[in-house]
Amino acid sequence: MWSVVAAIAVGAVAVLVVPAPAGAHGVAMVPGSRTYLCYVDGLRANGQIIPSNPACADAVAQGGQQPLYDWFGVLRSDAGGRTTGYIPDGQICGAGTTKYAAYNAARTDWPLTHLTAGSTIQLRYSNWAAHPGTFHLYVTRNGWSPTTPLAWGDLEPFWSATDPPQSGPPGALNYYSFNTTLPAGKTGRHMLFIQWVRSDSQENFFSCSDIVFDGGNGEVTGINNPPTSPSASVSPSRSVSPSPSRSVSPSPSRSASSSPPPSGGSGGCTATWRIVPSSWAGHFQAEVTVRNSGSASLNGWTVRWTYQGGEGFEGSPWNGTLVGQPPNVAVSNVDWNRVLAAGATTSFGFNATGTAPATAPTLSCTSQ
Repeated sequence: MWSVVAAIAVGAVAVLVVPAPAGAHGVAMVPGSRTYLCYVDGLRANGQIIPSNPACADAVAQGGQQPLYDWFGVLRSDAGGRTTGYIPDGQICGAGTTKYAAYNAARTDWPLTHLTAGSTIQLRYSNWAAHPGTFHLYVTRNGWSPTTPLAWGDLEPFWSATDPPQSGPPGALNYYSFNTTLPAGKTGRHMLFIQWVRSDSQENFFSCSDIVFDGGNGEVTGINNPPTSPSASVSPSRSVSPSPSRSVSPSPSRSASSSPPPSGGSGGCTATWRIVPSSWAGHFQAEVTVRNSGSASLNGWTVRWTYQGGEGFEGSPWNGTLVGQPPNVAVSNVDWNRVLAAGATTSFGFNATGTAPATAPTLSCTSQ
């Protein structure tokens, strides 16, 4: 079971300056919440979020792209574990906030995760910022319709987990995980709702995942480049992963004149850096292209470099996983660009703090 983030190769276009993610906390990644899967659906290779899913596209038209850059930020700072009467009916998925109000829409075309009633899955919940607390899981009652605004009376509690283990440090695409047995006797469309109640403050987090009990194993439909394999394990011992059927190819680009495109390589891959022209003061955006320079497929890669000027990251890379923090940076593949055929390329990008290096760092690429 792997996390899903989709990216689409695009032609040479003007780059949108990507807003910095807020310091927020987390929602469900498996089964994916509305904000997470809309982020997955809409993320493009240049950092823009342009959803193809109609519900996600309408949500962006209503509330802008920033809620999806902050897909992990559906929270209330004064909830204190309260439910009925605190967040009004019909506003649960958006935590009663204006920012996420578009994600309350009662419609049938949100991204959808296919599951089997009574099966055991490993639930994954982003740990963008880590806190102690308890995850309370609910599923909608039999007879609920996705065309009806979600109300507290529609939700039935079925599981909770306190301080579950984490896959890695806060940030990037790391997560809390725990095995949960889904309620038996469920069929058709439902909502999985999770309220994460912090034990060290009044802050709570709200997560809505659209699911269907149809005998599925975690397949996700309704997003751009739908995965070809499930995103949730049917049992703790069998993990299956969503990944698009093709690697992402970078858009044609040229290096900024201040940063010539160095490359480095070992173990069958090379990496090339470019600065994306931007007027965002105190920040810069970069793109790294990874190429399989060998004669056989590779199954996993990591690019490393060292910053000399105190540069940092603004949020997480897109199309890559940050596994080494500045100044000694390391970025590895994500699930869908893990495998590169001989001669194939993929790319990842990121927003950074500080000034773009006048001399680009030397990159090294290692493969598996």
